[in-house]
Amino acid sequence: MTETSRKLTTIFSADVQDYTRLMRNDEEGTLATLKRYRDAMARLIEAHGGRVINTWGDGVFAEFPSVVEALRAAIDVQNELAGYNASSDSDTQMLFRIGLNLGDVIAEGNDIYGDGVNIAARLQACAVAGGIVISNTVYDQVRNKVAVGFDFLGQLEVKNIDGGVPSYAVRIGASQTDSSPTHPRSVREQAPSTPTTIVEAAVRGERSYGVLAVIAAGLVALNILTWHGEFWAAWPVLGITMAAGLRWARTNTQFDRRLATFAVVGAGLVGVNFLSWHGTPWVIWPLLGLAVLAGIRWVKRQRGDI
Repeated sequence: MTETSRKLTTIFSADVQDYTRLMRNDEEGTLATLKRYRDAMARLIEAHGGRVINTWGDGVFAEFPSVVEALRAAIDVQNELAGYNASSDSDTQMLFRIGLNLGDVIAEGNDIYGDGVNIAARLQACAVAGGIVISNTVYDQVRNKVAVGFDFLGQLEVKNIDGGVPSYAVRIGASQTDSSPTHPRSVREQAPSTPTTIVEAAVRGERSYGVLAVIAAGLVALNILTWHGEFWAAWPVLGITMAAGLRWARTNTQFDRRLATFAVVGAGLVGVNFLSWHGTPWVIWPLLGLAVLAGIRWVKRQRGDI
């Protein structure tokens, strides 16, 4: 029986966008192109110290001992394949999506298994054609070592991974397609783009909340200065508060975004009921509906269905 063990490794997962359509249009031509592209990928993976584990269907699955070299290999792959596609018609171009994840996996012979592998596959499925998506574990290791930009995509929901996985799109850029794909310095010499990090996103979020707070305060001041016995500013302030709450629910990384949205909507309904009070607590019915939806969502998450 093959012995199993655990190890930390960088998983590289790639597949072809619209492979079914390409096969339907030209089976023999698509298979010939796939073989050519796979050979190029295998060469670049090995040049960066990686190992091809499997090639099933239209996919390529590899691992790297170095996180930095895994990303460099992925960038070089996309650059070289972009050169191949440049000489093809748009209908016959073969575009790969690549996902990278650093995780603890189970090794058995030449194969690896576990959540780390599943996350890499999910990241790949979220990438644009010709693009690369990486997990936060990869980002933490490469952000100051590889001269490319990163766009924070938020929490990627992965089955059996509570809270999701923060993910980033690698901003390769058109200027990088002319660099030599096999030279180890090709990535380092590319002009860096301005990275979009979690900190920068948080700063922009805080600024937008600050702007909304200033607007709300201005409306309250205007209401007081033009007072005619009615506090009309309560309604626009409630709307601004709801907008800020929904923005927070969409961008937060600590709680389930859908549950957070339910909570914000429920709080907003309570505010509407309070401001339009005529002795009837009608808000209990929509709150009950939101509670049922939140309960269903929570149960599905516990079961790993989402």
